[in-house]
Amino acid sequence: MWDPVTPYRLHVLCQGWHYLAYDWHWTTERSVGDNSSDLSNVAVIDGNGVLVTVFRQTVVPPPMCTYKLLFPHPVNQVTFFAHPQKSNDLAVLDASNQISVYKCGDYPSADPTVKLGAVGGSGFKVCLRTPQLEKRYKIQFENNEDQDVNPLKLGLLTWIEEDLFLAVSHSESSPRSVIHHLTAASSEMDEEHGQLNVSSSATVDGVIIGLCCNSKTKSVALQLADGQIFKYLWESPSLAVKPWKNSGGFPVRFPYPCTQTELAMIGEEECVLGLTDRCRFFINDIEVASNVTSFAVYDEFLLLTTHSHTCQCFCLRDASFKTLQAGLSSNHVSNGEVLRKVERGSRIVTVVPQDTKLVLQMPRGNLEVVHHRALVLAQIRKWLDKLMFKEAFECMRKLRINLNLIYDHNPKVFLENVETFIKQIDSVNHINLFFTELKEEDVTKTMYPPPVTSSVHLSRGPDGKKLDLVCDALRAVMESLNPHKYCLSILTSHVKKTTPELEIVLQKVHELQGNAPSDPDAVSAEEALKYLLLLVDVNELYDHSLGTYDFDLVLMVAEKSQKDPKEYLPFLNTLKKMETNYQRFTIDKYLKRYEKAIGHLSKCGPEYFPECLNLIKDKNLYNEALKLYSPSSQQYQDISIAYGEHLMQEHMYEPAGLMFARCGAHEKALSAFLTCGNWKQALCVAAQLHFTEDQLAGLGRTLVGKLVEQRKHIDAAMVLEQYAQDYEEAVLLLLEGAAWEEALRLVYKYNRLDIIETNVKPSILEAQKNYMAFVDSQTATFSRHKKRLLVVRELKEQAQQAGLDDEVPHDQESDLFSETSSVVSGSEMSAKYSHSNSRISARSSKNRRKAERKKHSLKEGSPLEHLALLEALSEVVQNTENLKDEIYHILKVLFLFEFDEQGRELQKAFEDTLQLIERSLPEIWTLTSQQNSATPVLGPSSTANSIMASYQQQKTSLPVLDAELFIPPKINKRTQWKLSLLD
Repeated sequence: MWDPVTPYRLHVLCQGWHYLAYDWHWTTERSVGDNSSDLSNVAVIDGNGVLVTVFRQTVVPPPMCTYKLLFPHPVNQVTFFAHPQKSNDLAVLDASNQISVYKCGDYPSADPTVKLGAVGGSGFKVCLRTPQLEKRYKIQFENNEDQDVNPLKLGLLTWIEEDLFLAVSHSESSPRSVIHHLTAASSEMDEEHGQLNVSSSATVDGVIIGLCCNSKTKSVALQLADGQIFKYLWESPSLAVKPWKNSGGFPVRFPYPCTQTELAMIGEEECVLGLTDRCRFFINDIEVASNVTSFAVYDEFLLLTTHSHTCQCFCLRDASFKTLQAGLSSNHVSNGEVLRKVERGSRIVTVVPQDTKLVLQMPRGNLEVVHHRALVLAQIRKWLDKLMFKEAFECMRKLRINLNLIYDHNPKVFLENVETFIKQIDSVNHINLFFTELKEEDVTKTMYPPPVTSSVHLSRGPDGKKLDLVCDALRAVMESLNPHKYCLSILTSHVKKTTPELEIVLQKVHELQGNAPSDPDAVSAEEALKYLLLLVDVNELYDHSLGTYDFDLVLMVAEKSQKDPKEYLPFLNTLKKMETNYQRFTIDKYLKRYEKAIGHLSKCGPEYFPECLNLIKDKNLYNEALKLYSPSSQQYQDISIAYGEHLMQEHMYEPAGLMFARCGAHEKALSAFLTCGNWKQALCVAAQLHFTEDQLAGLGRTLVGKLVEQRKHIDAAMVLEQYAQDYEEAVLLLLEGAAWEEALRLVYKYNRLDIIETNVKPSILEAQKNYMAFVDSQTATFSRHKKRLLVVRELKEQAQQAGLDDEVPHDQESDLFSETSSVVSGSEMSAKYSHSNSRISARSSKNRRKAERKKHSLKEGSPLEHLALLEALSEVVQNTENLKDEIYHILKVLFLFEFDEQGRELQKAFEDTLQLIERSLPEIWTLTSQQNSATPVLGPSSTANSIMASYQQQKTSLPVLDAELFIPPKINKRTQWKLSLLD
């Protein structure tokens, strides 16, 4: 009877009161090969028959199959040969304890009478014949009575060598299991029947419920009913059974019995994979997932289906338990290659080796083939590594994989084997398809990144643009192989470049029209032009044909483009009547190739120069036009003057002056140099214009006014002295500009010592008073702002500790809450100022600058008062730093004229100011940067107040534009400003 609680458990009571209990579970018997000769066979037991489906050839669900094997007795078990090269051979164990062995021979078949075919576009030749029965073996037990009593004596049949089977039997009197070695006995009398002897046996304490073999390593793992995993050393003379140990040296034991077990290499370790009937998946004794419905190991991949209706594929080569566990527990698609959606309830049937097909069975029984992205890309990469471009191309075209991967996978290897690629593809349409999909993007970095754990470092491509490299390389090979056959592909290679070479393409088409080749594979000019119109816009192609100045070619393109003759024939007829250079000028102007246009027009003669000059002015082609004429020609002169006038209009006065001076337009040059204030060039041009002394003096005084406006007092004094001969006014200008030493030089040069008493000394003393006042004001301002900043910070800290940030009224008139209102959240601040910014966007630049100054207002209680204080303090520091050089110069002249008291007074005041600033810098900026840190203050020593303060600080994070205010200004202590003589 069947157990009413446990599914698939059968209770049997025999004569003699023998009680037997059997547990069945679903399993899939598939061939285990990993090369192209494996046909991906899957066997289904159907009473006394075995239904075998060859999934490399066809995909049909049971009870349909590729072929059916019939037996005189019901079939108990089917096993495929655990040999990578002979995995299509199978053995069938029936109820009479006979094992029938079927072999398929060599692959691919060498028999000329056997039908061969290409499967799935992969190009592999596979054998389509039914496996032939090689022999039936009768199992000879030591006790002949057992086989008659128990037809299910043997289980877990495994074919591990050519003439060796492993099978398991269980003791009826004790919880023990026996592993039998079934060896074929030699028999020359009967070719169809043989005998399997139990050559040796190994006893295991416990009930063996699972046996799996790794076809590559020949390792055999046993699973007991209590979950223990043992390693069976079947090749050892002692037939030892020892516990399976993990990398840490501990025995492996499944927490729950697994209905499916397999062996796989994960990294460098061979592991046991198990799946329970409750969908719990184990690797060794580690549970990595609890929602796996089926799994399969193929080559270096582990494929699983899950309750979330996904099929995941992991590469085991460099994987670890942690990466697998993390990948299975994640609900997000971290890598497009790993996960794909499948139909609800899908189960893995098999994977077709050296192909991309993954066969799934649906709950309703039908089969579906999917091409998992991980398997597809892995197979494509293998094909590309083996230079099997045709197989890779066909697969990518069928499964819509971007063809850029052919090049991006290994650019250097591809460019070295372009000829192999062309010969394997051998289809103009396919080569054109490859060209049309090419783009600069590296798909190995965007669409198809290689596995993260991949240890293969492929070569980088050569420098240069990818499109140009590939197009040039393929075109060179096609032209050497057969330029007539690959004509359309050669044209495509020109069009597809980053800068399409349409002129070359049209010239090649024109050559085809002139002399049609006799090659049968060649295409006509009409076919080539019709193909080009599919790649390039008809108007663009017409314009480029016109740019070749070949009217026959233009007519050919226009006729094939279905343009209305009324649109182009009158224009072409008008062009034909023109002189050659003017004709080309007209074409280039029509095509807006103005640089070429003026080149042709310059050859038409002087009478066309006004038209050329107008075009030069209109399109701003001055630099190009100057190259077309001799510097001594009148045309060059006119273009230069026009260029200078254009620069004057653009307010580029100095370049305009240089251009005028170069072409001899000295009056215009003088005006330009006067406008930009270049007094040296202006005086040079004045000399070339032969100015008189009075004219030079007048020009000099004009220049002095401009130089004084620019605060260039030394230059202005030089002009007055040398060109206006007015050294007295020059001295006054130098004193005004604080150029004391230069003023003294002129005084002594002209022996006017009276000026020292009348002008120099009073000016020095007046300057000393001004410097003293400025230093005092800067010191007072700095101290006042610093004091206010400390108060603001203290109020801010008090508000944060009291937790009032979100409750206090934002009253800008309140001194008590001045800083509290300045620490409103960033969102509130942005909302507060968004309207004002939108209003002032339409104001003048002056008003916008005024609004920005208002943003950092120093008014007490303003929202960003602390930023305004920092900005003001930084400005004081910079002004003081910039004053060092001026202080040094005035200290020297104060000492020179024996004004020691005034000098010491100024030196002492400035030194005190610098010391105050240096002492205050760490106090102002270091504390500010600490308080404005956005890092939460957490840890065992943190308090509620500190955490709250840190959180509030994150809310008041400042805009990036204000971040520079928290960088302390730099002070150069090496600058020499102090005069030691005054100490």
